Amino acid sequence: MSEQSQVPIVVTEHDGVWTIRLNRPERMNALNPAAMEELRAALARFRDDDEALVCVLIGTGERAFCTGADLRDTLPPATSFAQGLFSADRSCVDKGNYVRALDLDRLAINKPVIAAVNGYALGGGCELALACDICIAADTAIFGLPEVRVGSIPAVGGIQQLVRSVGKSAAMSMILTGRKVHAAEALRLGLVSEVVPADTLLGRAHELAREIAANAQLAVRAALMLANEGRDLPLQSALLLEQLAWGVLRDTEDRIEGRKAFAEKRPAKFRGA
Repeated sequence: MSEQSQVPIVVTEHDGVWTIRLNRPERMNALNPAAMEELRAALARFRDDDEALVCVLIGTGERAFCTGADLRDTLPPATSFAQGLFSADRSCVDKGNYVRALDLDRLAINKPVIAAVNGYALGGGCELALACDICIAADTAIFGLPEVRVGSIPAVGGIQQLVRSVGKSAAMSMILTGRKVHAAEALRLGLVSEVVPADTLLGRAHELAREIAANAQLAVRAALMLANEGRDLPLQSALLLEQLAWGVLRDTEDRIEGRKAFAEKRPAKFRGA
C-alpha cells in the first residue's frame, strides 16, 4: 500500500481551488473518528486561508464518495452522551459525539464547497454532500440515508437538509425506507444540480470551481451568506437582509471594476476590495 493511500484525507490546491479527497477506498471512504477529525481540520484550514476560494470534496476511487461513519469504529463509548454533547469540539469526538466532526454548519465556512459524488454517498456521506453548497454527481452515483435499517437516524442534519432540498414527501420516502436513489433520480428530485460521466466528474467539478473563483469574491460570499441565512427567515426579513447586503457591496472597488470591465468589453480584475 502506498504512503498516500494510508492518509485518510488528502488535500491539494491550485490557484485558489482546493481539492479535499476522502482517501479510504478500502473502506468505501467510510470515516473513522480520526479521519473525521482530519477532514474537519482540512476544511477549517480552507476556511481560514485567505487565498483559498473554492473547495471540491470528492472520494478516492470509483466505488464511493463516502459511506458515512465506519461502523466498526463508532460503537457507543464508555462516556455518556451528555459528556460528549457539552464538550468542546476538540474533545467531543473522543467522548463519542463524533458526528459533530462532520457538521459543516458548525465550521461556518463562508466560501463555496462543491461535492463531487463518485459512487455511493450513504449515511453521513450523503449528509456531507447535502451540506455542501453545490452537489454534482457521476452517472454512477447512489445516494441514501439508510440509518433506520441499522437502528439509528441521520445525525448530521441529513433529515433537515434533505427535506429542504427535495421537499417533504420525497425526503420522507427516502428517510423512512432507507432506500437508495440513483444519480438520474437524484437529478430529477433536485438533490444534485447535474450528472456527468464518471470519468469527467473531477474535471467538471474543477471547471465549476474555477468559474466561481473567477468572480468577485466579496459578491460570491455575500450571495452564499444570503442563501444560507435567508432560507430560515420570513420572506420580508430575507429581502431586507438582501437589500442591506447589496448596499454593503454597492461602493466596493470590485463592483466598480465589474461595471468598467463590462463597458470596456474586457475581463474584470477583481481584488476582493
